Amino acid sequence: MRPTTHDIAKAAGVSLATVDRVINERPGVRDRTIEKVKQAIESLGYVRDVSAANLARQRTYRFVFAVPDAYSEFTELLHQTIATVAGTAHVERTEISTLPIPADDPHALAAVLNQLDADTVDGVALMAPETPHVRDALMRLTEAGVAVAALVSDLPNTSRNFFVGIDNIAAGKTAGKLMGRFVTGDSGSIIVLTNSMQATDSIERRLGFDEVINTQFSHLTVLPTLEAHGDPDRVTRLVNAAFKQRRDICGIYSLSSGNRSLTGCLTQLKPALRPVTIVHELTTHTERALQQGTVDAVITQDVGHIVRSSLRLLRSHTDQININPAQERIRIEIMLKENLP
Repeated sequence: MRPTTHDIAKAAGVSLATVDRVINERPGVRDRTIEKVKQAIESLGYVRDVSAANLARQRTYRFVFAVPDAYSEFTELLHQTIATVAGTAHVERTEISTLPIPADDPHALAAVLNQLDADTVDGVALMAPETPHVRDALMRLTEAGVAVAALVSDLPNTSRNFFVGIDNIAAGKTAGKLMGRFVTGDSGSIIVLTNSMQATDSIERRLGFDEVINTQFSHLTVLPTLEAHGDPDRVTRLVNAAFKQRRDICGIYSLSSGNRSLTGCLTQLKPALRPVTIVHELTTHTERALQQGTVDAVITQDVGHIVRSSLRLLRSHTDQININPAQERIRIEIMLKENLP
């Protein structure tokens, strides 16, 4: 059986109230008595259950989800999932709020993060590009004791505590394997499209994709990445211009979410001329595109798992307890028309 505070009190020859004061570092206990209690704790191998202590004190966890304010079906799905989880979070003494962030303006983004106060926030989960301004803002938060989790796109060179999302290099490799298998013909060019190559998830997906295409399907040529910066009209212009410049386009890989304009371009082509198209994140729109044959495969991740995992990880940091890595691993899912629910 695990030793309890009663066991510590008995071994140290002090009251239960004294043990409680020492464990919670409250004043009113002599140094000699503190040393006796600490020796008893060490000899018994007592490990404090912080979660239970927080429950006894009726502590409330205060977590913030910082999500880009630019609309896409994926961010909308993320917002809806956060709202659903927040509706029942009070059962676990957790308050959840959502903070819109301007992802395309690093100065404004850092200013929003710098407004967060460690006295009122225990943890932040954010989906943002990594810039020097964001790194500085996150360092301020973590140094103040605020837990930070990066969502979907990692922030590996910051002081963030956790990353919650799929292995994006592996996701890019998966897309490369699918593309190489689906494309027919002895040669051809592949368009790569994203919102921004400042986002770590886009960088990593492109790296994984290139590795597989270059080593296993070298007859295919991957073109430079086209960046749309969240502008649907720009997507249309870039894709149409690419088709005019190249007559050998056989595939399109969209690294980020937000694919309405892309599929709009594809529907203008005759079905026999449509390139193999692989996109990320299963939304209402990409599911419909799969059913209609406009998109060939969707690489996706469970948004509900991402939100719930973020909360568990932020709470574990607050409580200073270990996590179960297997429970928090977000898995890559491949959706085809044939396996849609």
